[in-house]
Amino acid sequence: MSDCDLYHGQWVYDETGPLYTNNSCPVLTQMQNCQGNGRPDKEYENWRWKPEHCDLPRFDPKKFLELMRGKTLAFIGDSVARNQMESMLCILWQAIPKNRGNKRMQRYYFKSTSTMIVRIWSSWLVHRTSEPFDFAPEGLDKLHLDAPDEIFMEFVPQFDVIVLSSGHWFAKRSAYILNNEILGGQLWWPDSSRQNKINNVEAFGISVETILTSLGTHPNYTGLTIVRSFSPDHYEGGAWNTGGSCTGKVKPALASEIVVNGFTNIMHEKQVNGFNNALKKTTNKSKLRLMDITEAFSYRHDGHPGPYRSPDPNKVTTRDKDGKPPPQDCLHWCMPGPVDTWNELVMEIIRREYEGGTGPDS
Repeated sequence: MSDCDLYHGQWVYDETGPLYTNNSCPVLTQMQNCQGNGRPDKEYENWRWKPEHCDLPRFDPKKFLELMRGKTLAFIGDSVARNQMESMLCILWQAIPKNRGNKRMQRYYFKSTSTMIVRIWSSWLVHRTSEPFDFAPEGLDKLHLDAPDEIFMEFVPQFDVIVLSSGHWFAKRSAYILNNEILGGQLWWPDSSRQNKINNVEAFGISVETILTSLGTHPNYTGLTIVRSFSPDHYEGGAWNTGGSCTGKVKPALASEIVVNGFTNIMHEKQVNGFNNALKKTTNKSKLRLMDITEAFSYRHDGHPGPYRSPDPNKVTTRDKDGKPPPQDCLHWCMPGPVDTWNELVMEIIRREYEGGTGPDS
């Protein structure tokens, strides 16, 4: 295990199949229910991640709940965090949790081991306001890059493990505030007389360092924070709103087929830098771990819903006579599907922390 690197390896076909089906999980968001939405192929469900020099154990629900006995695991972030949280619930659903959630926080309680699985929505993980600020108008999302999102920070002392997901919302229209000064914006800037000093990529890196430093210096947080690295999308030939497509992808890509995504690469780089900077500032007893899935998942262009986003029997799933693809989702992940691997990695990280053994590089 001393040579085990969880994040470099290859995808291998596994006849065993997934840990659940789309019909066995009642909390699966319809847009990620690819089989329920009519996707005709299923091979994408059977590929397992094989790290170099070791194996990633198949998720054991009973063992996981024992590891998390009396503890709370929180997924915090955007819709990709929801995707991962629902995958975790689908894997564990045979234990039949009780829903104790409310509008602020989804909570699922597993009575057998007093384990709680939580999800809190936080698009950017930093403080957001729509109130007018200096020359930024009311209604525009304004991100205070040096302040964590207070919506979830008040709950942090209750959590034993936190899994963070962020990044994709930095492509949306917003203004960036640092040290109480507007320094940049995405898809918004008043005029050329002012210098736009921070772009969305730089803003993301700052936000990562801010939230991780806040957790690593929190006086009442002693838990384990797992930062899931930037989740690659696979829009080819355009973006989500300009004709990008992953239609027809049914197997993991070969190395020669991977389309280099400059945005994914630079977002990943800024995230890793932010993680490393925060690591140096940690003063409490909490632990930070980077779950670096970006490279491994660059191969999984087959794992997205694509055009199978709804159960509508009349939806268009193929290109038209001019080659134009139908509307599709090449960002989120089918369930079951590759996203379940994230939770196998989460379990392995938790196991190593609680039981000892070689931990992932961080």
